[in-house]
Amino acid sequence: MKKDKETDKDELRPEYKLSDFPDGMVRGKYSKRLMQSTNVIVLRPEVAEVFPNEDAVNNALLSLIDIAHRTTRLTRRSAGWHKKRTSQ
Repeated sequence: MKKDKETDKDELRPEYKLSDFPDGMVRGKYSKRLMQSTNVIVLRPEVAEVFPNEDAVNNALLSLIDIAHRTTRLTRRSAGWHKKRTSQ
């Protein structure tokens, strides 16, 4: 199999004309809009090794959220516990 010649990345392909781009060619023209409209999160390599796919990450995070909700409640020693009990 023969490799294609690498073309210079800054040159237009022959099928395009500079007149096809009336506003000029700008690198990264839509990058800001793309970053605002997507939810891409980059994990550290050591974290990515533990989670093979997005479902594994989501399940782990949902489990942490569930644990946090179940364990953060008012206790007898909490300042708000007495107020909550006397107002009922």
